[in-house]
Amino acid sequence: MSNPVFFVAPGSLDGLGEGATATVTGPEGRHAATVKRLAPGEPVDLVDGRGVRARGRVSRADGDVLAVVLDAVEREEKPPYRLVLVQALAKGDRDELAAEAATELGVDAVVPWQAERSIVRWKGERAAKSLAKWRSVVAAAAKQSRRAWVPDVDEAHDGAALTARIGRSALAVVLHEDATAPLGPVLETFAAEAKNGAAPEDGEVLFVVGPEGGISPAEIARFIDAGARLALLGPHVLRSSTAGPAALAIAADRLGRWPGRT
Repeated sequence: MSNPVFFVAPGSLDGLGEGATATVTGPEGRHAATVKRLAPGEPVDLVDGRGVRARGRVSRADGDVLAVVLDAVEREEKPPYRLVLVQALAKGDRDELAAEAATELGVDAVVPWQAERSIVRWKGERAAKSLAKWRSVVAAAAKQSRRAWVPDVDEAHDGAALTARIGRSALAVVLHEDATAPLGPVLETFAAEAKNGAAPEDGEVLFVVGPEGGISPAEIARFIDAGARLALLGPHVLRSSTAGPAALAIAADRLGRWPGRT
């Protein structure tokens, strides 16, 4: 069983090594002491959300303080490609569910997208609150899945910003039920092109998921003109909360993120 994970501030583990003591206070320390009820000697991991993981054992847990004697401090390097879920805003928290599941599956960044057919609209104060909620959901999912990296949640993109980002990406895949090319072969072709020097060996790989009403023909045309490829996930039409995570699971396999692929 994997160790429980607690967040510390980025940089707070720098310079620490075997035998050092790291102290966690505030909500994380309180959760360890009063909710998890950790006892001295129990193993835990401390992560800074930016790829540093410290493994150690509890020396003290009371009040809002967790003290951990470290066994090792490691940096988990990022893979060559940055997997990014571009998730159209959707009703009923389906967009948040997608961001949560994508985090568990290893996404590196999530981009809220105000699509033309999105029923939900982020404006003014609602935009700030909604973005903060997405970031909280993603951070909680990263902790639950024991990740050392917490995915970025970018500011919401409109069509113009997304089109520009597609143009800068190593690969952009628009998931669409009218596509004819399955996602798996699209990713395998891209990986082969990268090995042969015909495609970038790093950069962003975007997966674009539309809203309940679908991506408009005008948006599709702009994205294709910017270099995006259309891909089909399977024989069934998936909800907006399901399509992105399904695509990321395939990408993790085809692009060598998961064991068994090189």
